[in-house]
Formats: sequence, C-alpha cells, structure tokens
Amino acid sequence: MPDPAARDAAEEASAFSHPAVAPDATAAYGDHPDQVVDFYAPRDGGVRAPLVVALHGGAWRAPYDRQHLTPFVDFLARRGFAVASVEYRRGPGLPHQGGTAPVAGRWPETFDDVAAALDAVQDLAAAHLPQADPRRTVLTGHSAGGHLALWAAARHVLPAGSPWRLPAPQELRGVVALAPISHFGRAVELGVCGGAVTELLGGEAEYAARAASTDPSVLLPTGIATTVVQGREDIVVPYAVAEAYAEAASKAGEEVGLTLLEGVGHFPLIDPSADACAVVAEEIAQLAW
Repeated sequence: MPDPAARDAAEEASAFSHPAVAPDATAAYGDHPDQVVDFYAPRDGGVRAPLVVALHGGAWRAPYDRQHLTPFVDFLARRGFAVASVEYRRGPGLPHQGGTAPVAGRWPETFDDVAAALDAVQDLAAAHLPQADPRRTVLTGHSAGGHLALWAAARHVLPAGSPWRLPAPQELRGVVALAPISHFGRAVELGVCGGAVTELLGGEAEYAARAASTDPSVLLPTGIATTVVQGREDIVVPYAVAEAYAEAASKAGEEVGLTLLEGVGHFPLIDPSADACAVVAEEIAQLAW
C-alpha cells in the first residue's frame, strides 16, 4: 500500500515538471497586473472551436499563479479547444503573524476579479482568439480554481444585493470542476489546505455571512450542466468534499455528475502525462461539442 503523502508528492512533482507554455495572446480585463487572461489557440488550426475558460488553483494563495496550469491548458489546445486561462488576485505572499503559510485570498478582490474576467472573456476572445466559439463555452478549474468555476457559474443565484449577482445565467455549455473546494462546510471540517476557506472569507467572524454568497454548495440549483472530476486518493481536497457537494445538489433538485478516478490523487487531473488528464478532456468535450 503506497504511502499517501509520498504518492501525493510524486504526483505533484510530475504535474509541475512540465515547462510552462507561453500563450498565443494576453489581454487585460482590468488595471491590476493580475487582471489578465491568456489565450491559447487550438493547435489543430480549427476554427469556431469550443472555448474553455480555465481557472488555476493553489488555495487562492499568491505563490500559485496561472503558470503552473499552462501545460494543462496547452494540452486542451492540442485537443482542439480554444482556451482562456484567467489570472486573478490572490492572498498576500506573506503569512499572518505567527502563521506558516501565505494567506488565502483577498476579500473581495478575488471574487471581483473572477466576476469581471468572466464578464469580459467572450469579448476579449473575439478580439484575441477569433478561433473560439463563445456559444460553446465550458468553465473548468482545478482545486481552488474549481471552486471559482462553480461559483462563477452560479452568479445568477447569488443573494439579492450581491455585487456579483447576474440577472440571468451566463451562456455556458457547462462546468467541469476538477477536485474543487466545492462544499465549504465539509472542507473546513477536514482542514483543507490549512484552513484556506476560512482565510479566503476573512476569518471566522466573517465566515457565515460571506459563505452565503461564495459557497457553491449553497448556491444551488444553478440549472447549468455540472460535472466534478475527482481522484479517490486525493489527500489535498479529499473526495468527501465533492460527495458533499453532489449531495447538496441532489437535495436542491439538481443532478451533478461525479466522476471518481481510482488510484488518482490531486494533481494528475492537470498533468498532461497522466491518464486522468485525458479523462478531464473527454468530460469537457462531452459538454462542449
């Protein structure tokens, strides 16, 4: 029986071993240096290809930016997709006093940025990625980025008065969330990413009020096709989090697809050399094509 921590470390090393892939174009959706979207054209030269909007993970913490996701988005481009990889503001690079890890997220800037990027991405794609077909847009994201993808797709069901609320659903074919932090309550119980969820929302005093507009498990039903892909051996975001989200969706009257991959941890989902990555591409294709 392999040691879970050792396997996770090996899977992470494999996923991060691939060289970064430069985008074909980059466009800003705001004035901050992190408010940018990278565009990757389909490598087969196809036109009117489905547009995949990707959100990277990293526990909403500053040291983890979109660069580590570039091999994955290039993998999707080589599969014939047009891809938009979104950057957004994350938590400070330094830990709280007495802490050991950088702080997760900025309130409200992390959510401001994702909302602004999703509002702008189709127009930006029209200008910088003319091969993309915005009528066939799929959101995807890994880990904390999976949370943000689920949240972005649910903005039309945010509480009244939320600055991020949309009057109607965005034009999406669906969401494929990869090991997402999709159920805040369960993630907090399990201590996912060293308390990152609580930090994202500004601490325990703010948690309840802010979770009401940011926790995907309470923003249901969305009416948007949603699939969660999860490794059963994931020790970073355990599959119990995904199961709790799927259960919450069922109680809300919505069916969420849950693909559990045996013998797979957290990082193979975005590792182009792993079989799990091909499964992810197929899940996206089922919604997009």
